[in-house]
Amino acid sequence: MPDNNLYTPEEVSKILKISRFTVYELIKRGSLPAYRIGRSMRIEAAELEKYILASKKGESPVAPVAPGPVADIQEDLSSSMIICGQDVVLDILASRLETRLQKINILRRYIGSIGGLIALYNRKVNIATAHLWDGDSGDYNVPYVRRYLPGHKAFVINLVFRTEGFYVAPGNPKNILTWTDLTRPDVYFVNRERGAGARVLLDEKLRNLGIDSNRIQGYDKEEMSHLAVASCVARGEADAGLGIEKAAMQVRDVEFIPIQKERYDLIMLKQDVGRPEFQALINILRSEDFRREIAGMGGYDVSQMGETVAEL
Repeated sequence: MPDNNLYTPEEVSKILKISRFTVYELIKRGSLPAYRIGRSMRIEAAELEKYILASKKGESPVAPVAPGPVADIQEDLSSSMIICGQDVVLDILASRLETRLQKINILRRYIGSIGGLIALYNRKVNIATAHLWDGDSGDYNVPYVRRYLPGHKAFVINLVFRTEGFYVAPGNPKNILTWTDLTRPDVYFVNRERGAGARVLLDEKLRNLGIDSNRIQGYDKEEMSHLAVASCVARGEADAGLGIEKAAMQVRDVEFIPIQKERYDLIMLKQDVGRPEFQALINILRSEDFRREIAGMGGYDVSQMGETVAEL
């Protein structure tokens, strides 16, 4: 690659064969240095080549802080819509929004449920997503919205229902079926990071059952996505992990043991709901063609997609 070349995020996504939204997240994290030219972003060819070479070596390149990197610049929420969450359904939703809203920048933040709610509270994003189970009420998300958005009126709108369960080796050779099985001395677990919905589900179940997390081997071994957890089990680095069924469908040499159906919701502030871009999002959720597309992917229940779960 010539060093004097500059690439757009869209061009980088084609070179790396990843989502454009993933490129934006790499930029925001500082893993891929980029610079603003007006309202546009550009990545130098030399920096892209460094990233590719580091990735081939299994390294996680993180750029040093330099004047003007995109990662240090806050997006203007009046001209952008930033959607939190890691599910691929959100990438498809963002692509549809981008087609409809030519004058609004549609961006993604790949952070977990609690991190998304905190970002929404701090007005760093427009929309958070959550699949947070409350062990006291048995409800999803609403208790956490009240807790992490104090003083703010919010709408909770359903995106999909998913199934959480254990990732295990094919044939489930260690017969891992319940939460208590994770405490056995012959079972090594791989966890999600703090704040992720799967981590909260595990911790709430352990609390209700009176199980000390120290009894679980691998409890402190963390991965940052459902796919990463499933891949860890597939490679034999752990006997079990917790995540959604969809990820198990994408990784070879993994069997899925269903544990619990979960509600995956969008959370937005009430003051924003009337804005045209938010109404466009809700209309997409309620459209039959979008529902058919997501249902056709497998692993998702779209029966309540677009319905208001709570108005707080």
